[in-house]
Amino acid sequence: MFIGTIINAVAIIIGGLIGLFLHRNFPEKVRQIVFQGIGLFTLVLGMQMAFKANNPLVLIFSILIGGIIGEWINIEGRMERLSEKLKKVIGSDSNTFTEGLMTSFLLFCVGSMAILGSINDGLRSDHSLLFTKSVLDGFSSIALASSLGIGVLFSVIPLVIYQGGISLFASASQGLFSPVIISELTAVGGLLIVGIGINLLEIKKIRVTNLLPSLLIAVILAIFLK
Repeated sequence: MFIGTIINAVAIIIGGLIGLFLHRNFPEKVRQIVFQGIGLFTLVLGMQMAFKANNPLVLIFSILIGGIIGEWINIEGRMERLSEKLKKVIGSDSNTFTEGLMTSFLLFCVGSMAILGSINDGLRSDHSLLFTKSVLDGFSSIALASSLGIGVLFSVIPLVIYQGGISLFASASQGLFSPVIISELTAVGGLLIVGIGINLLEIKKIRVTNLLPSLLIAVILAIFLK
């Protein structure tokens, strides 16, 4: 059941290691333009996904309710503290460790391929989508690690928990994930990815991690409003 997620994590680690090697040889201006390129691509990808919403009401209420819940729980603050503890445990002196971990985790996990791939993995033991995602994430991790450093590699920890959790849930609740629900999940995930792109381009700081409950709210609303 977890083969696809394991391969995904390995691809990110390999790509991240290559990125760390390039990090030492990249001039600052090159790293900056690479980072901006990732930000622009992320914006476009997120908008394409967000436009797949079947019901705009599900999209807006998922973001609003999910954001309120996320701020109340303070998910981003908790993840930052855990990231800083991990940084101390491994003895890293990287100034961008937490940013690299959280940016990579969000980029790798809130997209439609992460959700659909994990669902297919849990329902049908079909790893093909996660294998394709692994190739894309591997190349993305090269660019991210070359800009943000070693924190990118450690994003595989929450990734394995997240994707593995979806696979387990899908396996235990077969038939729940209808095309409508998957479509709404994709749209909400796309809007979160737009937020990541805005952060990468330093347009405005958006606490995207605190919006993660929106994905769960999207499932609930899609069930009741279908």
